[in-house]
Amino acid sequence: MTTPPPVRKARTGATADWLFAAAARGAAVLTLGLLVAIILSLVVGAWPAIRTFGLDFLFTAVWDPAAEKFGGLVMIYGTLVTSAIALLIAVPVSFGIALFLTELSPAWLKRPLGTAIELLAAIPSIVYGMWGLLVFSPVLSQYVQQPMQRWFGDVPVLGALFSGPPVGLGILSAGIILAIMVIPFIASVMRDVFEVTPPMLKESAYGLGSTTWEVVYKVVLPYTKAGVIGGIMLGLGRALGETMAVTFVIGNMNQLNSISLFEAANSITSALANEFAEAGPGLHQASLIYLGLVLFFITFVVLALSKLLLARLEKREGAKT
Repeated sequence: MTTPPPVRKARTGATADWLFAAAARGAAVLTLGLLVAIILSLVVGAWPAIRTFGLDFLFTAVWDPAAEKFGGLVMIYGTLVTSAIALLIAVPVSFGIALFLTELSPAWLKRPLGTAIELLAAIPSIVYGMWGLLVFSPVLSQYVQQPMQRWFGDVPVLGALFSGPPVGLGILSAGIILAIMVIPFIASVMRDVFEVTPPMLKESAYGLGSTTWEVVYKVVLPYTKAGVIGGIMLGLGRALGETMAVTFVIGNMNQLNSISLFEAANSITSALANEFAEAGPGLHQASLIYLGLVLFFITFVVLALSKLLLARLEKREGAKT
């Protein structure tokens, strides 16, 4: 009678736990180290501009490489305004898409429509930029900008907001292109977090006579607010860091003549893409790196504010409970 082979015991114990903890700790430390290294490299590269211009760099609109006078106000303004326009357009549209896919769409349409929306995120940004320059800008100029100038040209505030040459390039065009680019990201995250809401909660609300909007507003959104805000922040980060698409349609003009949405402007990323390769060592290159440091700081502030907002919402929910 043969004896059965000995059964190998699974590797468990203090050694495996220690190795796992060390690997996880090493990954966290590596990430923080890379972050610190990026910050230090930006500060070192931008130090000549920081020493020369200081904080006045953030509030100066002059950008003259020949005279070595640099200010990042135009680029900072273009980055913030185009990203704000993108969010104003993308968030409601993404919310509608996610609501339709999770609550209203017929079963046969959910998968192909969701896949089609996600495929928009795979389109290269340069394709969006070329489409915006060659196709979208002429349409925007003829059917949006020119009529708006005729309708609101004499209105005190709106007239200034819609002034400027209606050529289809500028802040508004860049904001709309960015909105189209970030919609797949925000909509996909919103759809995924809406789907994790327990069906029992929604069915209970429907059973009490709630409408679809009441179920979404009073049940789904409170349950998934962290994921929704995370999706919006993901879209904002994408809008702040986008380069090629904005470079094609924003106009790339380093002047701030008015508050018009039709004026050509510039952004931090497009300035870096256009000038960094040709910038010689000195204040010009340091000023461009300074712009990169400012963009890093803007992104950090946005993420920090989103964390504070989530903490405040959770605290308020705890107080209600």
